[in-house]
Amino acid sequence: MFITYSTYSQQLSPAWEELTSPDFALAVKQSGGVCIIPMGVIEKHGPHLPLGTDVLTSRDIARRAAEKEYCIVFPFHIMGQIFEAKQQPGTIAYSNELLFKFLEETCEEISRNGIKKIILLNGHGGNGNLLQYFCQMQLAKPKDYAVFLYQPSVDAATRDKIANMRKTTVGGHADEMESSTVMAIRPDLVKLNTATSQSGDDMNRLQIANVYTGIWWYAKYPNHYAGDAKDANAELGNVSLDQRIAQLAQVIKEIKADNTTLRLQNEFFKESLNPLETTIK
Repeated sequence: MFITYSTYSQQLSPAWEELTSPDFALAVKQSGGVCIIPMGVIEKHGPHLPLGTDVLTSRDIARRAAEKEYCIVFPFHIMGQIFEAKQQPGTIAYSNELLFKFLEETCEEISRNGIKKIILLNGHGGNGNLLQYFCQMQLAKPKDYAVFLYQPSVDAATRDKIANMRKTTVGGHADEMESSTVMAIRPDLVKLNTATSQSGDDMNRLQIANVYTGIWWYAKYPNHYAGDAKDANAELGNVSLDQRIAQLAQVIKEIKADNTTLRLQNEFFKESLNPLETTIK
């Protein structure tokens, strides 16, 4: 029996790479022209978590949020800032020139395919400053699309629930919280029995007040492990995931409805060509 595209368009996968070419055109319409780029890096996560922890987590959150509020989810984006882990086996650290160029061309290709609202979903702490600067770079020359950097927050109820469930209070990388998240997503990749085989303590080897230096992370956590994951569990991970997924779904919905960002961006580009003619608002 011949099946028309409209028959199954409501069941479109959010994953870009899983769509057929005809279905992709339908997905662009169904998504309201919104796409998420789930970002991470390939780096060590203690002795017990997979190298792809960050991007596995961001992609899972993106896909589950897109199932609640449909949008297209771009394939894994592993090109991020991770120079501080180059001494650890398995780390992939691309040059800073390539990081910006690859992300810029990815956004341009997404736009060329009819998607004008692009959400960056970051799963790696070391990408924070990079991605904020990338967003500022969008104003350097006119574009027909807008980039949105999702910056999640934790509501008070979830924060309290997590605090009551956690056994540890310190960490930040491959710790109880992050390990619990991976256990909820891909328990088959977690080797929790090895979590205590290396130290995740802050060694605090560099103490100069009022100064920032790139070696700060290595000075604190040379094992690329911050915290203690031995008490990690999937239940704790799901509490965090559920809140982030629901929040991102709401963000997708609001960006779909947003007509202001592109309007203001176009206004800015027009005025930037002739600054002396800019009117006072």
